[in-house]
Formats: sequence, structure tokens, C-alpha cells
Amino acid sequence: MDRLDMLRTFIAVADAASFSEAARRLRISATAASRAVTALEHALGAPLLRRTTRSVRLTEAGAIYLERCRLTLADLDAAASALRGDGATPAGALVVTAPVTFGRLHILPIVMQLLQSYPALNVELTLIDRVVRLVEEGIDVAVRIGDLPDSALRAVRVAEVRRILVASPAYLASRGMPDSIGALHGHDLIAFTELERSDEWRFGGAGKPAIRITPRLTVNTADAAIASAAAGMGIARVLSYQAMDAIAAERIVTVLGAFAPPAVPVHLLYPAGRSAAVNVRAFLTAARTHFGALHLTGATP
Repeated sequence: MDRLDMLRTFIAVADAASFSEAARRLRISATAASRAVTALEHALGAPLLRRTTRSVRLTEAGAIYLERCRLTLADLDAAASALRGDGATPAGALVVTAPVTFGRLHILPIVMQLLQSYPALNVELTLIDRVVRLVEEGIDVAVRIGDLPDSALRAVRVAEVRRILVASPAYLASRGMPDSIGALHGHDLIAFTELERSDEWRFGGAGKPAIRITPRLTVNTADAAIASAAAGMGIARVLSYQAMDAIAAERIVTVLGAFAPPAVPVHLLYPAGRSAAVNVRAFLTAARTHFGALHLTGATP
């Protein structure tokens, strides 16, 4: 088995956390898979996997090497496709992840468009409200909302969103429209835990004021926060894109819009070695077109 086959076998074993499962996927024997990884470890002079009778796990060196292997093989595959002339049309697998609500509203339409345009393309879309590790989890493109830490990942900024306060017209007619941040203390508040991890709401403007809240209702999804506000349960804080449909339907309206914090960016992240991959390029192009026609902050463009 040559070095490239060893690398592919190592990646398969790491992804499956099992020699037998990796061997099944590669259509080789478990013994051959084990020998390939062992030979790779001997060539490198470092253990890549910790093997027990019940599990197979990456060593610290193995985790670092795995990332490099993925990037290297992605570049080699892209180069081979370009030489064969078969890289012009997206085909094969594309793995994408996004936050649940954002993914349902904006990433799923992009995926469906790509599937309609490219019959040979297959997409795995994972909607989850946690930060995934792209390289370790085999993700091609991930959506990130908020400022990005420094990393080796590539990023394309496609949109902006904003934290906003919303309430139903009926609630405001009954309780009154607050005219200042401090006036929120006299209202029923709805906390959305996936947006605000603390009991503090920060705002924009001079001094960046903030208030500590004591919510009457705490929920963990944007849909629940918006539905509760629309039902007249109080004032909720959500992201602008999450509330756009309900605002357009006049089920809720914005509150204290002049005090909204600065907008935060929406990026598409992808490993540097996959920037040349045809599938990733097609997704980025479709995403730019999709978001170019939208204004997700809710403000006038």
C-alpha cells in the first residue's frame, strides 16, 4: 500500500473510530487497514491512534496530522480533477452545517438550488446550534454568526444580522411601548438562552448600556421566543433574521430599535485546502447570490 492509500486509510479509521468499519467503507480487510496505519506510524516515528479492545482514538499528534492529511488530499483530489477536466461540474459529496433556524431559512434553499442544478451532487446538511470543528468532523462549509477568532480557516462574509427586541401589538397596546432601556424593567421579558448566555442584555449607543434581566419566560429556541412574543407573553430578544417573517406578517413589531447593538457578521467558513474544490466553490457562488438580495438586519439597505 502506497503512502496516499495509507493516508486515506488513516483518515477513514479516524472518522469511523474503528478499523473494521473503516475497512468496510474502503472495501479492504480490517487486517489491511491496521497494517496500513501501523506502517504510517512507523514511517512517521509517532503513534497516531490509541487502540484498546473497545475503541480507537486519536493521539494529540494524530489529531494534528489528521488535519494536515485532509487538506493535502483535498488539494491533490482537486488538482487531479482539474487535469482530467472533470472538475467543471460539481459532483460527489458536499458536507455543510449551519445553526438550525438560519439553516432552515437560508442554507436549505441554497442546497436545494444546487441539487436541482447539479444531478451528480450529493449534500449532507447538518443543522445544529453548536460550533462544530470543521476539519475533525469532515465539514466542507460551516455558517458562523458573530465575530470570528483567528484561525487557519478561510472565511467569506455574506451577510449581517442584528439583535432586536420584539413584542406583539396587543402586548404593547396593553402594557405600553417602552421609551428607554431602563423602562424594560417594567415589562415581562422573554430570554432566548442560545442567543444570550447571561442574564444581561447589552445595547448600542453611547457607553454601550446594558441591563440585567429577570425573565418571566426562558426558552432555548428562536421559534419558541418569537411564538411567545407573538402570543403576547412579553418582549423577546432574538436575531433579526429569525423574526423577519413574523414582522412581515405583523404578528410582532420591533421595540427600542434605536438602541439595537451593532450588526454582527455572517461568515461561511471552510478549510483552506478545500477552497479549490469544485463543490465548495459552487456553494460559495450560490450563497453570494442568495444573500446579495437580502438584508437580514431588518434595516433599510
